[in-house]
Amino acid sequence: MKQKSKIPTVLIAPLDWGLGHATRCIPIIRIMIHNGWRVILAADGNTATLLKNEFPELLLVALKGYNIHYSTKKWMLPFTILLQVPKILSAIKNEHRWLQNTIDIHQIDLVVSDNRYGLHSSKIHAVFITHQLTIKMPFGWLERWVQKTNYNYIQQFSQCWIPDFEGANNIAGVLSHPKTLPNIPTKYIGPLSRFIKKEAVDFQYTFCILLSGPEPQRTILEKIILKDITTLNEKIILVRGKPNATETLSSTDKVTIYNHLSGEALNSVIQASEYTISRSGYTTLMELLYLQKKAILIPTPAQTEQEYLAEKLCQQQWCHVVPQHQFNIQSAIDEAKQFQYQLPEINNETLSYTILKLIQQLSN
Repeated sequence: MKQKSKIPTVLIAPLDWGLGHATRCIPIIRIMIHNGWRVILAADGNTATLLKNEFPELLLVALKGYNIHYSTKKWMLPFTILLQVPKILSAIKNEHRWLQNTIDIHQIDLVVSDNRYGLHSSKIHAVFITHQLTIKMPFGWLERWVQKTNYNYIQQFSQCWIPDFEGANNIAGVLSHPKTLPNIPTKYIGPLSRFIKKEAVDFQYTFCILLSGPEPQRTILEKIILKDITTLNEKIILVRGKPNATETLSSTDKVTIYNHLSGEALNSVIQASEYTISRSGYTTLMELLYLQKKAILIPTPAQTEQEYLAEKLCQQQWCHVVPQHQFNIQSAIDEAKQFQYQLPEINNETLSYTILKLIQQLSN
């Protein structure tokens, strides 16, 4: 049995499937630091770059990601993912072995894993974060089998935290509110956002375009947007979502282009924009809803979760949605200006309360 260090240590490790898992861990990291914990981060690639830019003072240890690749064609995506299942299972086994050594090396007291299934241990308390208790599949029997497999992994953790509202007026619908919850302590912690809402902001841009997500679909959408963006008579800022990129795209009088922005800078430009255009990744949705931004969503083709979320929120009149194959930037803008947005008020402190309760529990 390892001896406890004087300052408790938490390891926080987000999945590398896009940057959303990392960005939604940022408020958790901040609260842990505020409550006197020593925080160690685990990641690689773009995820590591983002976290290091946000928290340069924290120790970041290398942990290989799942490195999921997408297909260029929508109909090929299920087969592309299926072919990568052995690689994913191998990554889960490897990260589980890695964690056992890391606990001893760095005297870890707590693990917070955002969708990394192997980061649990009998040695210490481990929290699993996910909004996908139901993973959408094209067939009912397959969806049930995937959920059973998902729960088999989740139930090896000490707790499961769900970043959504507990009641009926929620964001993720059946994804986060299945008929049966995992058989471990499960808590709805409310939406997660790294941003700080400003009281009053003057709009400097009409549209803020946020590109994100796995390749090659990020680049495909970027090409669609760049083809027509210079024809618009609007003030636009485009953030490419490429924190490690060395190449740059030229800005114009109307269009400002960045490869990547820090969380603080991104917070400012989103709030300084009247509308946003983005994917419908769950973390992006939480952040835009928290800031009460009028959004045009373009779900990643064949990513059933994003398609489901976009359609659900469109029906609630929380956003406007355009499929990628139909996307024309001028038409999308015209439609958004006519769309009757009914944005929710989000003022949630559940996360802080949940973390404080966990700290008290571990202190006993």
